Amino acid sequence: MALLTISGEPASRWEEVAHGAAQLLGFELVTETRLAQWLVDDFGDAAVPDRAWRPAAVSLLARMAAEHHLVVALTGAESLYETALREPALRTLRASVVAAEVRRVGNVMLDQRMERAPAQELLARLDAASKRLRLARTGRSTAPAYSFDLTLNAEHMEPSQMAEVLRAAACSRCLTQQGLLSSAAEAKIQFETRLELARHGISPAGRAHLKRAVFGHPSEQLFANLLDFYRIQWDYEPRSFPLQWNKDGQVTEAFSPDFYLPEFDLYVELTTMRQSLVTRKNRKVKRLRAIYPHVNIQVFYQKDFQDLVFKYGLRMAAS
Repeated sequence: MALLTISGEPASRWEEVAHGAAQLLGFELVTETRLAQWLVDDFGDAAVPDRAWRPAAVSLLARMAAEHHLVVALTGAESLYETALREPALRTLRASVVAAEVRRVGNVMLDQRMERAPAQELLARLDAASKRLRLARTGRSTAPAYSFDLTLNAEHMEPSQMAEVLRAAACSRCLTQQGLLSSAAEAKIQFETRLELARHGISPAGRAHLKRAVFGHPSEQLFANLLDFYRIQWDYEPRSFPLQWNKDGQVTEAFSPDFYLPEFDLYVELTTMRQSLVTRKNRKVKRLRAIYPHVNIQVFYQKDFQDLVFKYGLRMAAS
């Protein structure tokens, strides 16, 4: 996949540069407005917290990258390459647009039809807001120079000229010859980003309420969040299976699997605790299978979470 990220100083015309570059390259343009709407569509009206902005954005962009090459025009866009989008098949170009303050003040005067003094005040507020937004998204109020492959000075260049420079640079880096993001690469990115989002308890829109359950282990809460994120129905410890009885027929040992996934008729037992407890659980699962051969149960270690999501969650989300 090809990814061109563009950001810049307020009133440097960097948004116009991004629009022109996307047109010249034939790439899909992702703006603040479009991303904000996608976030609402995917996560509902509740605002995505700052600490989760990058994984949420990466999740949405990965989906887009399976169908389009992208020009991403966002404050802090260069930082997306530092996260899960850092794929071997990814070709990137990270660009920044800067301009002298006097030039940017002049742009504000033209755009807002202001006199110089109020334009200077407005630019100061825009600069402060931009720094706050970048800090919230990336942890830095300003981006170091090494975050960009190319910095364009708008002092003596029009947006159309800067767009041409970016087109030439993108062609030189062979971005236009790249293939799209593969389904396997997207699945990997989706798991990594959604795992991070699940840690924050963030779930997709369209689900009325999270199920409330008292979990016995933090891994179970994380697993439930993952199932919620992929809209997989679940029940927590819904049934107890007798395993041993005394001579009077009273149950002396039973086993309650952690989760039941009704859409797949599958019980899931998580084994992320210490080895002695894992061995005991494995013995119970083996006995359950012997007594109840019709019951479909699968044991998952923490490393197997990814396999479950790939096998069931992603396939279900695509249907």
